[in-house]
Amino acid sequence: MIAGVKAWLAVLSTLLTLLSRSARAAEDANSAARELARRSVNLAGRGEPFSATWRNLSALPSGEFTQVRAAFEAAAREAGSRVSEIAPVLEARLTLSENQAEFLLVEEVRKGEERQVWMATWKRGSFRPTGGATLTLEKKLVWEQGEQILNLAFVDDGLLVLSPSGLRLQTKGSSQTAPLPAGKPWPRDLRGHLTTEGARFKAYLPGMACTGETIPALTLDCRASEEAWPLEQAATGPLATFVGGRNYFDGRITLPGGVRKTIPPFFSAAKVSESGRTYWFLAMLDRRTQIVDANFEPAGSIAPWGSDVAAIEARCGGGSQVLATKAGDLGETDTLRGFGLVNRTPVPLSAPLDLPGPVTALWTLGGGSALAVVHDLATGRYEAFVITGNCGG
Repeated sequence: MIAGVKAWLAVLSTLLTLLSRSARAAEDANSAARELARRSVNLAGRGEPFSATWRNLSALPSGEFTQVRAAFEAAAREAGSRVSEIAPVLEARLTLSENQAEFLLVEEVRKGEERQVWMATWKRGSFRPTGGATLTLEKKLVWEQGEQILNLAFVDDGLLVLSPSGLRLQTKGSSQTAPLPAGKPWPRDLRGHLTTEGARFKAYLPGMACTGETIPALTLDCRASEEAWPLEQAATGPLATFVGGRNYFDGRITLPGGVRKTIPPFFSAAKVSESGRTYWFLAMLDRRTQIVDANFEPAGSIAPWGSDVAAIEARCGGGSQVLATKAGDLGETDTLRGFGLVNRTPVPLSAPLDLPGPVTALWTLGGGSALAVVHDLATGRYEAFVITGNCGG
């Protein structure tokens, strides 16, 4: 059995090497994927959906393989079609392989009785971030405690920390606490959000909203509420309805102008910009990450990341960036990676930033940074890190 498999792999390697001699040379992975996508649309017909299945027989990392698939789907949309399993008029099978010098992307397509094979190659090492820019992610520990940290905000006189039991105001010389009112038990995967405006703040929890001030002393007034949560730290952006007994948003969105939208449920959201346009990354319940425009209309989708995304503004490549956790179990250590947006396609800008445990909360902060709360697997404590990005690192 093993000998047979090795022989088959040897034949496949030889075949792909021969095919690569007649393959179209591309500048990089994204260019190769986009070229094959345009050919697929030309054969399927503009406006006609087609299916695409993928195999990765190369050593290209899964994150970069995801970007190749994303570039293919984005190019299909731009050409006037889309990748869909619903009533496809064309079936495409794409295989990524490699030799010592280059990667080879082979697409086998079938439309009725018609069959074609297209190929594209690119040199190893040519998968580059946007415009050659790189991003170095840095983390700075700003707070840690034994109780879960739901969110944290910087106020004029210190830190405001939201936990399941209440709020804590920590300044250089003192600490004040205000308990949350006792009520029904919290859901197992509890989430919470903070917005601030000067000395005033608002805390959002499942089925509860609280307001308060930090000056002259910490005050807290809570009430039962199902009001929508802001998706940004500022309360002026889009609002989303949180499912009280769960850990996600139900998909009802209210835009700043009062327009209401309904989209599929999602865990988290991050706003990024490209060429002056606003897009949102939504970590969906089905483990996809959906890209929508400023009106929350679909603008693209990518393969799985984790369930937490946030935005920073290191301004690499002329726009903001999205941070994404890796897909995996909560019992594992986690990573964050920075991505830029090119033609509505996410492109990796940074190496993964290792963290000491799973990310339990990830929020966009003001000033171009993000907050990541990590449950340290070694100590059992919750640690709040401010994540920033530096270009050219």
